[in-house]
Amino acid sequence: MFSLKRIAKTALILTFLGGLSLLVAYMLIKDQLPSVASLKEVQWQTPMQIYSNDGKLINQFGEKKRIPLKLNEIPQQLINAILATEDDRFYLHFGVDPIGMARAILGQLTGQNKGGASTITMQVARNFFLTREQTYIRKLREIFTAFHIESLLTKDEILELYLNKIELGHRSFGFGAAAQVYYNKDVNDLTLAQIAVLAGLPKAPSTMNPISRPDRALQRRSVVLQRMLASGYISDSEYQAAKSAPITAQKYGTEIDLNAPYIAEMAHQEMISRYGKEQAYTAGYKVFTTVPSTLQQAAQKAVVDNIFAYDQRHGYRGVIKSLRPFVENQLTDTTSSDIEPLTETEISQAIAHVMTYERLAVAVVTKVLDNSVEITLKDNEVATIAWENLAWARDFINDDSQGPPPSNAKEILSYGDVIYVETINQGYKLSQLPDVSSALVSISPDNGAIKAVVGGFSFYQSQFNRVTQAKRQVGSNIKPFLYSAALDHGLTLASLVNDAPINEWDQSTGTVWRPKNSPPEYNGVVRVKRALAQSKNVVAVRLFRSVGMDNVIPHIASFGFSPDELPRNESLALGSASLTPLEVVTGFAVFANGGFLVQPYLIDRIEDSFGNIVYQANPAIACDSCSQLSDTESVTLDSLQPTPKYLQENTQTTEQKVPFRKAERVISAQNAFLITEALNEAIWGADWSSSPGWQGTGFRARTLKRRDIAGKTGTTNEAKDAWFSGYSRHLVATSWIGFDDHSRNLGRTTANRNLGDNQISGTEFGAKSAQPAWISFMETALEDIPVEPFEQPQNIVSIRIDKKTGKLTNRTDKTSIFEYFILGTEPTEYVSKDISNEIFNQNKSDPLKEIF
Repeated sequence: MFSLKRIAKTALILTFLGGLSLLVAYMLIKDQLPSVASLKEVQWQTPMQIYSNDGKLINQFGEKKRIPLKLNEIPQQLINAILATEDDRFYLHFGVDPIGMARAILGQLTGQNKGGASTITMQVARNFFLTREQTYIRKLREIFTAFHIESLLTKDEILELYLNKIELGHRSFGFGAAAQVYYNKDVNDLTLAQIAVLAGLPKAPSTMNPISRPDRALQRRSVVLQRMLASGYISDSEYQAAKSAPITAQKYGTEIDLNAPYIAEMAHQEMISRYGKEQAYTAGYKVFTTVPSTLQQAAQKAVVDNIFAYDQRHGYRGVIKSLRPFVENQLTDTTSSDIEPLTETEISQAIAHVMTYERLAVAVVTKVLDNSVEITLKDNEVATIAWENLAWARDFINDDSQGPPPSNAKEILSYGDVIYVETINQGYKLSQLPDVSSALVSISPDNGAIKAVVGGFSFYQSQFNRVTQAKRQVGSNIKPFLYSAALDHGLTLASLVNDAPINEWDQSTGTVWRPKNSPPEYNGVVRVKRALAQSKNVVAVRLFRSVGMDNVIPHIASFGFSPDELPRNESLALGSASLTPLEVVTGFAVFANGGFLVQPYLIDRIEDSFGNIVYQANPAIACDSCSQLSDTESVTLDSLQPTPKYLQENTQTTEQKVPFRKAERVISAQNAFLITEALNEAIWGADWSSSPGWQGTGFRARTLKRRDIAGKTGTTNEAKDAWFSGYSRHLVATSWIGFDDHSRNLGRTTANRNLGDNQISGTEFGAKSAQPAWISFMETALEDIPVEPFEQPQNIVSIRIDKKTGKLTNRTDKTSIFEYFILGTEPTEYVSKDISNEIFNQNKSDPLKEIF
């Protein structure tokens, strides 16, 4: 009895002394304790995510991978696993577990590991406010900080912080990110075995993770499962099933829904410019771009298909390398005594050491027959390339020459060749890494929203974005802007211009300047509209002279081009200006929207990690009908968006209020309409009723079977650059193709007899080289858009004229057509029966005389 009293008394004294010691310690270090009030409003360091307009993830940027979750979003079985493993009495203690603390102290005194003393609350204190240094002072700070946390937050709030903050290896923080990194799953889709693996990671995420140390992860998983069983969280059958399950983890990247790296990088750079790298990478911004995934995918396919088509019609440049030297008359398989058979190791190593891009895969030729080859790909996949997918591969000699078409597979490939192949129709086609570059960009002419960007064949081959960074000569893509200036200075679509050679002595260079049509054909006197449709070079020069350089350059610059980038000489009429595809498509948008200059923009809105909108785009709108709105009036974007609903079917919208902004009008609606009519003629215009017949340079776009489109080809001197820019009422796109090496031109090809009639041959230029990508893109982009003719503005009249003279006529046969005029500029004279003298004897007031 005495001894029990003595023990009790001693315990009370020790407890008092211990409490007094804690109080003294607290008083000594309380000023050094962190304020835990910030835990009420934690700003998670989460990566920036870039999305398409319809909510598909394009990419994410930031070192820390975190997917913040509310406690009710986390499966109970994962919570149970954490509690059983880390702190089974979490909901019973006050931040410090006396039983756990006593066990840890006893373990220190006896030299036995009795487990750690840290509770979940103490770990939250350490992870948010303290370091991991092993000192008694740091431990005391941890204990006192835990007391403060428990007094401020509920148990559920503390547990939620822990589950989102804890480091779990491979740059994953929190269990939401860990589920994605290790299993590519949402936390609610994890199995019990996978939950147990993740619950075991907090102890040592670097040495117990299932990727680098699957053996230790397996042991740790067993411990977690045993504790869950002992705590009654799982049954014995569940325990046995999970314990026997294999370790299935592997490292997964971010689950990308839309692979659009050029878009991602553009948005990435804009975010850094707005917020700085540190904030952009850690604040958890969700960046919604203006790009619909369907249009972006269509653009990427169009560009890559067109690059492959161009590259392959110019010939095969050869294999990547050969694993076996060529032996004259060698057999085509391993039966030859002169050839050492390839081993699986050789094949797999050869494939692994070659970079792949886009649709290109690497393969090794393992058998060559007369009309096919057998190949081995990654993971020992064996396939056959049929003759129709080899027959294109005649030798590349140079950009202008190709060798003879091959007659059998042995002329192309040999045993042991390492080659590129592309996947087509569930089969494979011999391919190669293209030399040529290309780009395509599309915007909405109504507000400048970017709808698609493809900056090259592959971002992983070259991060140079040719849409925004490549200044290339635009060739005949400049002509619509020049013709627009001509319409503003007295000409009409029916005015006559002399399509005849120009020979002019240039005293400054001591040479004769002879601009030529392409092809070098001249038709004498032609109407302005037909000259633009046929892209007559000498007519463009005559128009430039008629309007005058001091009038032409400011007019062209009003379409958004820098005057400093427009050459101050007549070469400008032939497209010597160097512009980016984004600048070109912005200029063409002015014609599509009726005369307004819109500014291209990529980011529609930015949300913070809580889903609050912190930025909403407020583009200027090309909209005549919006003139009744004042500049200070606030409206929703949806009500201002002139783009039809059928273009917004899959887009995410917002009711965010923004001030109305009207785009600047830079040309009249009448001027824009007349140029659009001429560019529609470039596609649909033709006349075979007389010899020689003619059709517009963009006639290949007729395959779209749309009358509500307009466009213009463009080819520079020596065909170093080829362009096609075109539009419908609500979508504009520009396609460019050329070599990054400015010394190379696009060259020419001869027909390959192996490929039949449906092939492109001859000299490369805008219609052959760039327009196919535009057509392919627009085929998808216009698929669900009803035909919408360009609206005829006020003060435009349609009058029947004579084709040859542009004068009025009463005839209704093939010699006449209807033409549009701005009211007051229409012809007043009727064509006479004998017009031969009228054409070449104009009065001095006629602009035609000056042009001649």
